[in-house]
Amino acid sequence: MKVFLFATLLLSPLAALQSADIATTRNDATWLREKGQMIFHDAFEREEDGNLAKAIGNGWNSATADRVPQIKMADLDEGILKIASATKEAKHAAHIHHEAGFTYGGAVVRFRFPGFNPAESLQLGFVDRELKGVHAGHLCYGILSQTSITLIDHKTGVMNLEIRKKREEAQARKEKLPAELEALLKTKQVVVPWKADHEWHELFLVTEGDEMRLSIDGKVIASHYSEGFAHPMKRWFSFLVPSTVWIDDVKIWKVK
Repeated sequence: MKVFLFATLLLSPLAALQSADIATTRNDATWLREKGQMIFHDAFEREEDGNLAKAIGNGWNSATADRVPQIKMADLDEGILKIASATKEAKHAAHIHHEAGFTYGGAVVRFRFPGFNPAESLQLGFVDRELKGVHAGHLCYGILSQTSITLIDHKTGVMNLEIRKKREEAQARKEKLPAELEALLKTKQVVVPWKADHEWHELFLVTEGDEMRLSIDGKVIASHYSEGFAHPMKRWFSFLVPSTVWIDDVKIWKVK
């Protein structure tokens, strides 16, 4: 896999230097192993029972499965969770989640884009449904498309209810967002170039203080600082899949 490091399209020069420095020094596999504890592991070595919200088993749930009970969006096949979203029918990308429960820590996921859809993507991150003032408790995510990786703070960005309301009002009036709001939202994410393929890869998505990092196959691809990353309780680990993706293994680690 060819990786393009740190275009830092939306980072300030200082943040870009911080990110580049971390890219060369941080090994999150070592950090999790030496500082943390594994609180969940699933290798998907079983058969699923049924086709509804909890059919995957082992504590997994789905926010979308019951919308389309006649369509199987998650299939366990020879130790692989194969997700094929019925986005059009469910009017929402497949949303699959598991309890987590940490402040610092993260998830390790072995994944593959199988190549069934030219626009395959994967969004994964953390949620706190008990959090008020944020739509559906969405905190922060890493988003992998075919050409880029995005790290985004939803808590203090687009999912903040006050910000969400202002955006909806502007859209209803067919107006641009106020310049100061547009500038604020740009600070809430970073986008870096990346080229997807159809091989298996190991992905680390971790939060440490107000920093989020995403690594693939041992290399930090993206890092960003935003206050929402420091939310004190990541209650859920969540997948959001609009098309197709395969998941072979998931580990959740708690450092604090």
